[in-house]
Amino acid sequence: MPDSTAEPSPSASEPSSPAPELPSPAPGFAELAVVGAGPAGLAAAVTAADGGLDVVLLDAADAPGGQYYRSPAPGLGATRPQALHHGWARFAGLAARLGRHREAGRIRYLAGHQVWAVERTGADWTLHAVTGPDGEGSATLRARRLLIATGSHERQLPFPGWTLPGVVGAAGAQAMLKSGLVLPGQRVVVAGSGPLLQAVAVSLARAGARVPALVEAAGYGAYGRAPRVLAADPGRLREGIRHSAALAGHGVRVLAHRAVTAVHGTERVEGVTVSRLDRDWRPLPGTGRRIDCDTLAVGHGLVPQLDLAVGLGCETRCGADGSAALVLDEDLCTTVPGVWAAGEPGGIGGVHLALAEGELAALAVTGDARGGRRDRDARRMAVLRRNRRRMRAFAELMGAVHRPGPGWTEWLAADTEVCRCEEVTAGAIRTAVDDLGAGDSRTVKLLTRAGMGWCQGRTCGFPVRELAGCAAEAGAPDRRPLACPVPLATLARAARPEDE
Repeated sequence: MPDSTAEPSPSASEPSSPAPELPSPAPGFAELAVVGAGPAGLAAAVTAADGGLDVVLLDAADAPGGQYYRSPAPGLGATRPQALHHGWARFAGLAARLGRHREAGRIRYLAGHQVWAVERTGADWTLHAVTGPDGEGSATLRARRLLIATGSHERQLPFPGWTLPGVVGAAGAQAMLKSGLVLPGQRVVVAGSGPLLQAVAVSLARAGARVPALVEAAGYGAYGRAPRVLAADPGRLREGIRHSAALAGHGVRVLAHRAVTAVHGTERVEGVTVSRLDRDWRPLPGTGRRIDCDTLAVGHGLVPQLDLAVGLGCETRCGADGSAALVLDEDLCTTVPGVWAAGEPGGIGGVHLALAEGELAALAVTGDARGGRRDRDARRMAVLRRNRRRMRAFAELMGAVHRPGPGWTEWLAADTEVCRCEEVTAGAIRTAVDDLGAGDSRTVKLLTRAGMGWCQGRTCGFPVRELAGCAAEAGAPDRRPLACPVPLATLARAARPEDE
């Protein structure tokens, strides 16, 4: 999300003056490995290279920018990709700096490299990645320090009919528009909770879709209960006003304290039922109203992607939105020495917070590598810390306002699928809890197979915990030995490095 109040970085358009050269790294080794080339990772990589570090930047995508600065596929011949983005000039500047550092040999940018595990090797970190469209290739490299900028994924809450063709994620609808230059439908209802919905609805309407309604389960009035947080970040208020004006200009009705509680259609979406909610998100009887549409774009915020960090033993905290986030100090170091994090892994906060944290973490890493910080870096870090505190305060407010209420589970019928991969219904999960004595999500998983499918619980983990009534697990991180699917041949090679 744009934040016009963020103080500009002196290196936003051009790198700082050259730093003293460090010893040349050994082949296959880097002083810093940055995982993720979204806003946070990209800002971190170029800032660290500005400071003289040898950097390797790994990302699963084929081009930098992450989900926020997702670019159209080259074959589409888009001439104005910036028309679909806010703050494109900032990204263009970072991309240009990345190009210059690659030419100078200060950054090795490895696109199409998805890191599936990181392990300690003496004083260094060994990163394992899969490559290629089907993950058939592999790569291994070592780095002295690690910066995790793995972003987030969308949170979904199930409801009757959500598996019908024509139901897409809100972030997914925006990704289709940005990368494929296509609309998910012609008449699109946008629903769920969180400020991302406003941006999605505006983007779809500007691109030519008819958006009859934006359905928000929470209420925007709750922001007014924290006037000091709003006053400290007036750019957010201006952003909200701009979105409201754009929605009104395109004829989009904003329905607060409501949710899509059913989807209608046989072969695909033909309409949705929108119901009014009480303060705990329980549907109020008799308030359901049908809205005709051919597509539903729905999402309930974002969840930090923590697989690599949790696998390394980094401690987490429960964020205001109910999801797990990393515990970080003021220089964005995790609880594991030698590992930093920036952006969404520290809690969902938006693009400008991610950019500021990427720069801050890189300056901290540079100081650690040198054994001290230059005065200029120390002054810049002080500014970034102040900005971060301000933006993090708003992020916590945002998370609290849009956190799903406990009553959302009453949207579900017994036959509503919760785990789509394994086709586990809400009724099966309730039976595991009420009749079979499951008291935690792991036992539910063993009894029902919920979370054992391809996504490994990334989509259904939160709703399963909520249905199971696992209050003690609120904000607990999911623990997976592998951060992505890995072919057995790749695992075998990793287990026998002496054969490579």
